[in-house]
Amino acid sequence: MSTFLLIDIGNSRLKWAYVDSGRMPGERYKKIWDYSGAIDTKLLSSSEHRDELTQYIKNTIPTPKAIGICCVAKDSVFDSLNQGLLSFKECPRYRLLGNSSYMGLKTLYHTETFGSDRWAGLIAARQLSTENSLVISAGTATTIDFLGANGIHYGGWIFPGLGIMRESLLTNTAGLAVPDQGLETNGIGLDTSSAIDEGVLLAHVGAIAQAMEFAKNKNQPITRIWIDGGFSDALIKKLVKNQFPAEKISGLVLRSEEHTSELQSPDHLVCRLLLEKK
Repeated sequence: MSTFLLIDIGNSRLKWAYVDSGRMPGERYKKIWDYSGAIDTKLLSSSEHRDELTQYIKNTIPTPKAIGICCVAKDSVFDSLNQGLLSFKECPRYRLLGNSSYMGLKTLYHTETFGSDRWAGLIAARQLSTENSLVISAGTATTIDFLGANGIHYGGWIFPGLGIMRESLLTNTAGLAVPDQGLETNGIGLDTSSAIDEGVLLAHVGAIAQAMEFAKNKNQPITRIWIDGGFSDALIKKLVKNQFPAEKISGLVLRSEEHTSELQSPDHLVCRLLLEKK
């Protein structure tokens, strides 16, 4: 049985997990990794924090067979972390790219601009079900991707995340020094703060509804919505309340990388170049 260190570097957070090849990512109600953690991505710009992270991971987990990385932050962030991972001697490192191939999936997206995190989320979603699905990442930006039951990714939508929407309104409108209530929702705003929270949530729900309508018009009605990301808790409550077929899946990107690892021979982390060696 092989073990792997998987790292997901987002614009806001870096998440890592240590998994073994015997875990099944499709068992979505179970924790599929033995060790995990997260830090602010900005901390990687500091060599002190970067070294502290890599030393902490190295002192916490057994030596992995290989390391898989998914990064949508700047290349300098990836390079910084990659430098820190040199302490894992003789441990090969692989990077997931937006144009990496995967058996059973095809994208119509222009892969040169396709984020590796979105591709990873689609791979994981394919393991969770073979239904017509929307894969949503509710983070710094909100992304919605349409995945058909036929394994075709038809494209998607990107717009400002819940936090950015709220912050932008407060920053660009005079006199809105209102407290952040944590996006608690009651259906309608009864003061300025709650009205803003309800507004940004409603905008997201409307966008998801339009995405579902698009899929329906393609004769592929959505029966599954998978959501991950820092604002997923607030969004999932709203969707479930409105009877959307939505489910929160924590660590969607890491689940995709774990699944690909279990398909490999003992000498390789990835199948069909899913993770390309950096």
